[in-house]
Amino acid sequence: MSGAAGDGSGEALPAAWGEAVLAATIRSAAEDFRVEELDGFEASGSGEHLLLTVEKRGMNTAFAAARIAAWAGVPVAAIGYAGLKDRHAVARQRFSVHLPGRDAPPLEALQCGEAGPGRQEQSLHVLHQARHARKLPRGALAGNRFVLTLREVRGDPAAIDARLQAIAAAGVPNYFGEQRFGRGGGNVAAALAMFAGARVRRDQRTHLLSAARSELFNRVLAARVRDGSWNRGLEGEVWILDGSRSVFGPEPWSAALAQRLGDCDIHPSAPLWGAGELRSRGGALALETAALADGDAAALKRGLESAGLRQERRATRLRPAAMAWEREGADTLHLAFELPAGAYATAVLAELGAMRNAAG
Repeated sequence: MSGAAGDGSGEALPAAWGEAVLAATIRSAAEDFRVEELDGFEASGSGEHLLLTVEKRGMNTAFAAARIAAWAGVPVAAIGYAGLKDRHAVARQRFSVHLPGRDAPPLEALQCGEAGPGRQEQSLHVLHQARHARKLPRGALAGNRFVLTLREVRGDPAAIDARLQAIAAAGVPNYFGEQRFGRGGGNVAAALAMFAGARVRRDQRTHLLSAARSELFNRVLAARVRDGSWNRGLEGEVWILDGSRSVFGPEPWSAALAQRLGDCDIHPSAPLWGAGELRSRGGALALETAALADGDAAALKRGLESAGLRQERRATRLRPAAMAWEREGADTLHLAFELPAGAYATAVLAELGAMRNAAG
């Protein structure tokens, strides 16, 4: 198998669809990686918060939030956003600004299009504004739409088309992306140090807990990819409804379950670790236990339990929606798809082959 994106251990994760069918370069320019949030709700039209839909380039979400806070004259804690977006991209996303009892300053003071010697061009433009009753919480979006341009593409066109068709029809393993684990995958080691008593900032603690949880999930999913069960049910399976966090099972295998699994209405699941008993049974429980049996995994599990997190589940399969692709010349491929909140475009790209990130 070809190696998918690495996890927090630095090891390549196993791919589901076989050997790589291409090599390419991604993020040659910010415009080569476009992402747009799919809103999970409409603005209420009134309230203490201002919802801003912005398009930003050359700045990550935290940088944009700080800029918006400075413009509005409020602390950064008064800014809400649903998800994190990379600096090396053109991204459309929403921010909320707590402005009780007052109007916002002129938008001209917020919007910018900057460039400087030796650094990437930055820009931020407001596309829409509306009042809303509550702060925008994390995860409050239906998903993200990606429009990606792969350059310097090398590979057989027929094989690439076949792989893309397979991904569109049957999905990919729902790995957490490498960005969850920090530069060089260091967040997992930092989480282990934190659980051993190292002091960390409160905001850093949240990131390290997420990395630890993601690492354990990826280990279980990797084991299911290796044995071919990432997209099929095991004995004692816990199922998760497509596009939701609703779980059910285990329950006896049936023709109805088989139909729903084939239609991607339901997916197998793996644990997001926390305190409490695993819901899986039989073969699913045995696989999860074996995949998380080494010393580092045990330390991560204990740390997450002590931190007060509870057992949850995440789908092992991810099927992109509205997937389309088009070639431009001999070595450029345009690729578009939609993913639910919490899913990673890198999980899709990893099933195609090796991607050189021109942004570093």
